[in-house]
Amino acid sequence: MGAVVTGGCGFIGSHLVDALAKRGEEVAVIDNLSTGSLGNLAASLPTGRITFHRMDLNGGGWEQILEGAGAVYHLAADPDVRMSGLQPEPVIRNNLLATARVLEAMRRQDVRRLVFTSTSTVYGEAAVIPTPEDYTPLEPISVYAGSKLACEALISAYCHTYGMQAWIFRFANIIGERSNHGVIWDFVHKLRENPRSLEILGDGKQAKSYLEVRECVRAMLHAMDRAQDIYNVYNIGSEDWIDVKGIADIVVAALGLSGVEYRFTGGDRGWAGDVPRMLLSVGRL
Repeated sequence: MGAVVTGGCGFIGSHLVDALAKRGEEVAVIDNLSTGSLGNLAASLPTGRITFHRMDLNGGGWEQILEGAGAVYHLAADPDVRMSGLQPEPVIRNNLLATARVLEAMRRQDVRRLVFTSTSTVYGEAAVIPTPEDYTPLEPISVYAGSKLACEALISAYCHTYGMQAWIFRFANIIGERSNHGVIWDFVHKLRENPRSLEILGDGKQAKSYLEVRECVRAMLHAMDRAQDIYNVYNIGSEDWIDVKGIADIVVAALGLSGVEYRFTGGDRGWAGDVPRMLLSVGRL
């Protein structure tokens, strides 16, 4: 009755595996290593509680790994919101179709509990900020967000049709060790290449909420231990936000730089599908 973590070599997934291993759980990790790294499990693999399977959810041969599992933590996904507008097909395949395959494998293997990592972007440009879980209408403005909302709907349908139970977590921007994308990662790498100038997408006024990855995992496990409805939806974020220029200032200072020229690309969003203002209500959590 151990756990299966898809995408367990990724940024958030590897931290979740660490936390589950510390709780004494046996964990089977399924990851195709397209964006994750086996090195992210360096702390957990020596415990002997982790088994790693390099497999693709859109391929075959992994379904039997779910047999006897107490829960599936489905984190495997294409995480790049910006690229989803330029190349939508991989996002649909790796998010929606892969989730459908996980659900069907769970049904066939009689696994009843699913944890799914969704996103704050399912709310679109919400008129209510901080945005609660019961906000409507949900109008995603990116292909990535649309794929995640479609996954949520499919999971709800499987829960009510086949007697499953699910925990859906809508994340703010999660940051921290092992991250390999996002605005902080982008700024650090740009400044290492050119410490005199920094390109900032949009006008720098986009304001969003951020949360450290270990706190995110702690919140997931907290909710899963306590919420026992058939279909449980929770925002995970912080109670404050910061704009992009403010993040740039922090990164510049942390790197010990001065006199950096900021070059703004213009517009009120960084790319097509970018939500300029996001702050989640975490009252339910």
